[in-house]
Amino acid sequence: MPAQGDIELARMTTTFSSFDLNLLRVFDAIMEERSVLRASQRVFLSQSAVSHSLARLRELLDDELFVRTTTGMQPTARAVAMAPLVRDALKSLEAAIDSPKFEPASASKRFTVAANDFTTMVIAPHLLRILNAEAPSIDLAIKPVTRIDLGEQLDLGRIDLAIGTFSELPDRFRAQALFEHDDVLIASSVLRLGRLTLEALSRLSIVVVSFGGDQEGAINGFLSERGLARRSEMYDRAAFEAAFAESSRPPRIAVTLPHFLALPAFLEGATHVAIVPRPLAESFARSSSIKVHELPYPTTKLTVSALWHERHEQDASQNWLHDVIHRAAEDLRHGKKVSSAPARGLRS
Repeated sequence: MPAQGDIELARMTTTFSSFDLNLLRVFDAIMEERSVLRASQRVFLSQSAVSHSLARLRELLDDELFVRTTTGMQPTARAVAMAPLVRDALKSLEAAIDSPKFEPASASKRFTVAANDFTTMVIAPHLLRILNAEAPSIDLAIKPVTRIDLGEQLDLGRIDLAIGTFSELPDRFRAQALFEHDDVLIASSVLRLGRLTLEALSRLSIVVVSFGGDQEGAINGFLSERGLARRSEMYDRAAFEAAFAESSRPPRIAVTLPHFLALPAFLEGATHVAIVPRPLAESFARSSSIKVHELPYPTTKLTVSALWHERHEQDASQNWLHDVIHRAAEDLRHGKKVSSAPARGLRS
């Protein structure tokens, strides 16, 4: 009489040997789109065919997998646990079947990059020129890095690469430095500030940018998610506070914004100034009536890096993307001025 363990192993073997791998494509599409309709369009099947495949998966795995809600198809705990494994399995199968070569000049592919508006503004013009010259059929989707769980999105494969400043990197991620920057002050050119002193700065109303640096769990301006710590407070608060630690009249942080691109509008009335990364300040100064001023205290130089999941290490197309992003930041690494030309063709 066979043991219970042998019976279970035989049942598992039979289940996998008869498993339709196309069901995993459907699962992955629903996980990505959170909609049966959009998933059907993604895998080029009818909506009823996708619904039938989902029903088969539910029966095979004895789990609902996705629950219909007012905000879309929400995954169960089983589906969330399966998702990165399924995505990796599909990518491995694609790599085994597809040609390992990647020809950017003729390839049609869409990459998804997570970045804030600062890094997008200073890198995008060079990046777009490279793509237009070398890979005219490659598309980019830029996702706002500030509104997502970055670690989860990289784990699930919904993002190919992220750009930002990180203080902790789990072993499953890889990073490449793009450029360094410190902070400067920008103001309307109408303001005659001259050389700033701490006393002069203390009389100004200051605007800063924070992507949730004051949220619960944020430490020293960094948010940690799934072991990945990314910078969310976009000015050197520690240097700012240290400079005025003994002052009886520290400057007033009058406005905190969730993004950079609205800053010029806040400076038009010549009543406020802003602390921003140097490359962005130089870009603003070329396209707006804004002047760049050195701060009267030193700020820490921070490194902006490209970040990706380790599973992309053997993917020729992903390696090409990493190289392109690195080349797009070359002028920033060498302290050259970057163009502020609009980044047409990048889709958000």
